[in-house]
Amino acid sequence: MIQTIPAKMPEGATISGTEKPWHHYLTIDIIVNVLSYTVLHPFVAWMIPLCLRAQATPYDHPSMHVTVAWASLLTIYGILGLINDRIAYGPPREVDLSEEVIVITGGASGLGALIAEVYGMRNANIAVLDVKKFSEDEAEEKGIAYYECDVGDPKQVEAAGKRIVEELGVPTILINNAGIVHGKPLLELSSEEIERTFRINTLSHFHTLKTFLPGMLQEERGTIVTVSSVLGHLGAANLADYTASKAALLAMHASLEAELARDPRGQYIRTILCKPGQLSTTMFASVKTPSSFLAPVLAPVDVAKEIIRLVDGGRGGTIAVPLYARWIDILGVLPAGMQYLVRRWSGVDNAMAGVKPSSAKKFETEKQG
Repeated sequence: MIQTIPAKMPEGATISGTEKPWHHYLTIDIIVNVLSYTVLHPFVAWMIPLCLRAQATPYDHPSMHVTVAWASLLTIYGILGLINDRIAYGPPREVDLSEEVIVITGGASGLGALIAEVYGMRNANIAVLDVKKFSEDEAEEKGIAYYECDVGDPKQVEAAGKRIVEELGVPTILINNAGIVHGKPLLELSSEEIERTFRINTLSHFHTLKTFLPGMLQEERGTIVTVSSVLGHLGAANLADYTASKAALLAMHASLEAELARDPRGQYIRTILCKPGQLSTTMFASVKTPSSFLAPVLAPVDVAKEIIRLVDGGRGGTIAVPLYARWIDILGVLPAGMQYLVRRWSGVDNAMAGVKPSSAKKFETEKQG
């Protein structure tokens, strides 16, 4: 959703508050994850009727009927899920990091920095586009090539793209992660602030796609990651510019997928849409989730792990975490009165109320996903 990393905090680190009771870390996401690897997993489900047969339970016994039906249902559901993914995103492409060139925008801090440093440790060819300037020693230590660039400026992106092709090769993986937020009420936003939000959060995606997508089509391979936010579906008070810019990314990503589907070379390009919920960063240290059980706060590393998993697997897909983010579309089809009650209960419109103006000003200058 939104994230910042302060200068004194290690890149990608999360907030460590006072020690909390064990049940604070128990969330619906953990429960569902455990169930998906146990009673909701087809392999485990088929073990039950096999164990019953080992005890000489007759085939016509009710327990055999129930357990076989349950295992069959889970198996069919899993197969349908695989078919759905294949239809929606196509077969996985082969990814060899030694032959890939990865471009990450906003990779100087937060989510982008985590992804860049992971690939840097794996000796991949990494190019980071960010306004922050890095020394050659620091870049060499991390195994990352940093290019000072305002991704909201198409000319700077084009110039950086030419340098990357000359120095590293044709980019085949693009992770559009850069973003800013002001955290102000709509009436307090200046025209310059609104324009800057859209330049960095939205238009930068157009600039990088126009710069790097032609090379991917020519190479007939590539992966494009669009980092949006669950707030792109919701909107929120004091975040009008941010949520609007993230909502635009949802539409842009859908249009990109449609255009790639029409291009014969597009079948070799995989697209990933990432729309996370609240991240545990310093900006939201004073923001309390209404329910740590139903709406847990994410560590940036959790989102980075999911992005890397799909990129490494050469797969397309949608990353919506935590669990409620997967079902957020349902909110839009509920009656207006029920939507109002859900928003009141969730506290989404009060999330920025505890943010001090000084913090919002500092946050505005940070790069994040």
